[in-house]
Amino acid sequence: MSPKVADPAVRVALIEHAARITAEEGRDALSLRKLAAAVGASTMAVYTHFGSMDDLRRAVRREGFARLGDHLESVEKTGDAVADLLVQGAAYFRNAIDNPNLYRAMFMDGPVDEADSGMGYYTFEHLIDVVKRCIESGRIDDTDPVLAANQFWAIQHGIVTLCVAGLFDENEATATAAAAARNLLLAMGDSPAAVGRSFSSALPRAAGLMKPAG
Repeated sequence: MSPKVADPAVRVALIEHAARITAEEGRDALSLRKLAAAVGASTMAVYTHFGSMDDLRRAVRREGFARLGDHLESVEKTGDAVADLLVQGAAYFRNAIDNPNLYRAMFMDGPVDEADSGMGYYTFEHLIDVVKRCIESGRIDDTDPVLAANQFWAIQHGIVTLCVAGLFDENEATATAAAAARNLLLAMGDSPAAVGRSFSSALPRAAGLMKPAG
């Protein structure tokens, strides 16, 4: 008799319900029994798919960053780096709204341990790359691209977090993000006319990304 093959659908369900329980009730509320009951599986299913609860928590964050990475990788590179930067912001926003529980696990629940702390940095490298292109094309001042990327991310992350928390609706969040991005670009040396052209180029692309999943 061959061994039973682990069902990938159960693995995904365990990850999503673990993220939901943690988001709704707190990290300490996550237990084998509660998770198994939510999924309709045995407690052994957790060990079958992950080995331990810490491995499950790592998998939750890994899945969150994987989905974010997929959204960011869907943004096509064009000759307008600033427009691409704006569209990346829309992709970041859409991922968080589609996956709010995973978003909380990624950025608000914190890493499982020190080894887990660097998980997901590759998603930030997408932002660093497009900021470098903005600098190289002369659109923003020649500065440390990581420092500049940190500023764009901090603004977008703060707005998205307020939206995920229910303090902004999606229209308020997108309008605030657009205004903040425009102000930061101008402060970094871009011209009003060039920013306006980039927004016009980015708008139809971002609108397509902003459509809810499914």
